[in-house]
Amino acid sequence: IASDGQVFVKFGRIVAKNCLDKRCSAELLCATEQTHTISSQLGIVARVKAVTAESKSSSELLVSNAQNLIQAVLHVLKAAEAACIKGLRQPPPDSEEEEVAAFCIQWRKNLLWHRAKECLNSDRDELGLRKTQARAEPTLTAMVQEQSPQTKNTKRPKPIKGHTIMGSHF
Repeated sequence: IASDGQVFVKFGRIVAKNCLDKRCSAELLCATEQTHTISSQLGIVARVKAVTAESKSSSELLVSNAQNLIQAVLHVLKAAEAACIKGLRQPPPDSEEEEVAAFCIQWRKNLLWHRAKECLNSDRDELGLRKTQARAEPTLTAMVQEQSPQTKNTKRPKPIKGHTIMGSHF
C-alpha cells in the first residue's frame, strides 16, 4: 500500500508540472507532498511492525496510517481532476508524462461527454428545472478503480510504464 502511494505521488507531480493553472498546480503539489509523507510513514510503521511482537496498538497504528494514505490519495485525485479541467500543457512525445496526460485527457473527455448528455436531458420538474440523471459524473478515482484487479473490466486506460496502481502492474 505504501509503495502504491508513491505511484500516486509521481502521478500528481507529473500532472502538476503540466498544469496550466498555477493555483491548481500548487494545490496538487501540496496534496502529493502530504501523500508522500504519509506513504513514507506507513512504510516505516509496516517495517517496524514486521520485526516486532504483535500488539494491538501497532496494528491499530498501521490501519490508521493506511486509512490516512487512502484519504491523501483521494485528495491527490481530486486535485488532479481540478488541474485537468483547467488544462494541461502538451508533454514531450513518447514520455511517461505523455501517458499520464493521455489518461487525464480520456477522463476529461468522459466528463465532458457526461455533462453534454445531461444538458440534452429535456425532462423538467414542476419548477421548470432540468432533471439530472441518477448517474454520477466520471471521476479519476473511478478510472483508477477500474484498473484494480478486483474488477473484470478488460478495457483499461494507458498507465504509467513500470508502475502499479491499486495492485495492477504496468
